[in-house]
Amino acid sequence: MMNTSSARVNYVLALSCQDMPGIVSAVTAELAALGANISDSNQFWDRYSNSFFMRIAFSAPLGVTEEVVRRSLKSPIERYSMKLELNDAARKPRVIIMVSKFDHALLHLLYQIRVGWLNADVAAIVSNHQDCREAAEREGIPFHYLPVSKETKVQQEEKLLKLISETQSDLIVLARYMQVLSTELSSRLFGKIINIHHSFLPSFKGAKPYHQAFERGVKQIGATAHYVTPDLDEGPIIEQQVERVHHAMSVEDLVATGRDIESRALAWAVKMHLETRVMRNGLKTVVFA
Repeated sequence: MMNTSSARVNYVLALSCQDMPGIVSAVTAELAALGANISDSNQFWDRYSNSFFMRIAFSAPLGVTEEVVRRSLKSPIERYSMKLELNDAARKPRVIIMVSKFDHALLHLLYQIRVGWLNADVAAIVSNHQDCREAAEREGIPFHYLPVSKETKVQQEEKLLKLISETQSDLIVLARYMQVLSTELSSRLFGKIINIHHSFLPSFKGAKPYHQAFERGVKQIGATAHYVTPDLDEGPIIEQQVERVHHAMSVEDLVATGRDIESRALAWAVKMHLETRVMRNGLKTVVFA
């Protein structure tokens, strides 16, 4: 006898639109007509912009393809002017990780992928230095050395775009990649690049934030994972984490503590993105954790 639970396909649906009556019932009625079973549902109404956000995880009978789901939802999409994202939950997103010399965030991501907490395939590791080549080779991941200078920046970004296309990568993760991406690249890939900034933004932006924090005698330090935009360190925030510090700690202590915070915050942000739990809301995000 066939196990009916295995003869189904799992999807995650995320949508946003202006709030009005009937949105939830219109969507769920169409899913029910397909024989879908909803396993998780989250909604949020932003009263200030009157925007509505919804994430639904559901299973459907085999044969109910993404095309079938989109076709069945065409009526509510048009009626409510929805922005919609639909993902096959079984598909592993492909990720490119970019890194410079510091490898702590990279190694944490690779570990969480290896143990299955992050559901992703790393298509490549890209760096402007050679320091992380050994880590890439140890994991069996292609390593691409793309040194960047003022003269080569445009050429190297073109190589990166080609690599993204060739590997069909879904997400770019800047795991302490210490280069500012061009306005053109940031705009073209908006919503597909996540950066970890070693500071609790919007405080202490730019270079050496832990030194800035030390000089100001802060009592908490943190890290911020955010989408990359053309405005440096101004992109929509996905995740922030903090740790308490005290007056007797040195700059080196703050940096060491910060490395751990950075790794955790970036991994959580990547996880939320991969699971279609992050929805952009103007300069902010809605995160269905």
